[in-house]
Amino acid sequence: MTAAQIAVFAILAATMALFLWGRLRHDVVALAALMACVVAGVVPAGAAFAGFGHPAVITVACVLVLSQGLQNTGAVDWLARSVLPQSAGRLSSMAALVGLAAALSGFMNNVGALALLMPVALRLAGRLGLTAGQMLMPLAFGTILGGMMTLVGTPPNLIVAGFRAQATGTPFVMFDFAPVGVAVALIGVAFIVLIGWRLVPARKPAGREGFETGSYFTEVRVPEGSKAVGLSLRQFEAGIDGGIAQLIGLVRNEVRMMAPHGGRRIRAGDILVLEADVGALGQALSAYGIALEEQVKPAPDAGKAPDPAKPQARAADKGQDGADNPLSGTEREDDLVLRELVVLPGATIVGQSASDLRLRTRYGLNLLAVSREGLPPRARLRTLPLRSGDLLMMQGPAEVMAVFVQDTGCVPLGERDLFIPDRRMAAMAAAIMLGAVAVVTLGLLPASVAFALGVLASMLLRTVPPRQVYTAIDWPVIVLLAALMPVADAMQTTGAADLLSRFLVETIAQGSPVAALAVVLVTTMFLSDVMNNAATAAVLCPIAIGIAASLGVNPDSFLMAVAIGASCAFLTPIGHQNNTLILGPGGFRFGDYWRLGLPLEALVVAVSLPLLLVFWPL
Repeated sequence: MTAAQIAVFAILAATMALFLWGRLRHDVVALAALMACVVAGVVPAGAAFAGFGHPAVITVACVLVLSQGLQNTGAVDWLARSVLPQSAGRLSSMAALVGLAAALSGFMNNVGALALLMPVALRLAGRLGLTAGQMLMPLAFGTILGGMMTLVGTPPNLIVAGFRAQATGTPFVMFDFAPVGVAVALIGVAFIVLIGWRLVPARKPAGREGFETGSYFTEVRVPEGSKAVGLSLRQFEAGIDGGIAQLIGLVRNEVRMMAPHGGRRIRAGDILVLEADVGALGQALSAYGIALEEQVKPAPDAGKAPDPAKPQARAADKGQDGADNPLSGTEREDDLVLRELVVLPGATIVGQSASDLRLRTRYGLNLLAVSREGLPPRARLRTLPLRSGDLLMMQGPAEVMAVFVQDTGCVPLGERDLFIPDRRMAAMAAAIMLGAVAVVTLGLLPASVAFALGVLASMLLRTVPPRQVYTAIDWPVIVLLAALMPVADAMQTTGAADLLSRFLVETIAQGSPVAALAVVLVTTMFLSDVMNNAATAAVLCPIAIGIAASLGVNPDSFLMAVAIGASCAFLTPIGHQNNTLILGPGGFRFGDYWRLGLPLEALVVAVSLPLLLVFWPL
């Protein structure tokens, strides 16, 4: 064993130990490993950061941005409403939810797919009499299974494709993973739906992070052509996922009716006063094609002139109705943010309304909704006197929001998104994603270039606002991948990968190619449970190629085994981000995951191993 090989093994062992220790972030550990390799002389200093330009790293970043576009525009929300049954039983509801999660994860970031479907899962759990965890764990595992079906489904697949390009000159393409991945995902989803969810411990959530704001009171306008026109108020309420939003008032021809009769029919131009949480508000907007009143019609501020002392007022332009419209001024609509503010005792805005404060002309802000304990407000939203303790849903430029907070003494709470779908933008976001996938599938462009063009189209068409492009990227994952690429190359150039692969073949597999394939699959699966799956793929790929070379067999089957194993982190909450995301909301403990995860991993091995031999013969 040479000095370079000893250095690589020592650095690799220390890296895995730090991953298992878990006290340092994965990207920090990966960067430390890269720097150690540079200092030890096994990675040239000039090539230390070549990983940041690796096609797999670029593709991962671009897929994250395109997934954000699907989230922003409501494309996935529309699909969920179309596919998921509204009043079905446990089996069909679970099958639809987990199946949809797996399908979405094949073409978008699986963390994003989980985040989008978690509210749906929680509502289903309540309706079906299950605990939150009994819906969340099947959902999370379904998104992980779905990621193995396509090239862009999960970062390990992209890494495996990159190593295949280095080894053979040709990368895996979009649906090379499908023959094995789809079968494993289908059988895994069927097991979860029929049996697996029963193995999940029925625990109550330990508590929510942050705080509960309760319901908001807001006003929505019914435009011409809305699905709500002609419905009774009772039908409208029932149509929002079984009535999770309550209609408490109706404004027609500037006349406000409190507690209107449920049989009254909705007309175009009506303003409905709703009490709902943030998720239900977004759902109502999506289901009926209605809009928040304060976003439809700029409210005149009682004829008062703009305050010349405020630069925002000078920047605002006049709308067609003569009212100041901040959206047509210096701030673009895609630069706006939504924030929740709490009105503290003694704040300067206590007792004043949005009209009194001239929110539009002085600040360029919209008051979209108010959350208040006690009886619902009897005044219109723009004329409602504010009280201490009120929670305000405000919309406007981030910088202006900061000025308002400083001027009034309000306190901003944790950022919360109000999901406002747009069908036209959703169609464009879906078309961009499907177009990029088609270009890669047809082999017209490499995946990194095709998805980068998709990001450019998303920015130009504003399905992803330019300010959101960089926040949509999970930078710790990008740094981790980029840092480990040169480390993996060092394993090959120093001969460390060949040395380790010969040991595994001769000592454990006893020279049998099938046994060696099983060793690679199980080893990858185990490491994915205790360290990042992308890191596992980067470390195991050169070893898998070395094993195939020493046995004189097809390296594709071993690389596919790495891809399958890296997508099966079901035993711990740290193996995959989706497992971590459900830990708190599901009320889980560290040892709860193996109850469903262990039989699921055994099933994956039993199904994938013979399929690998069929579709990627040795």
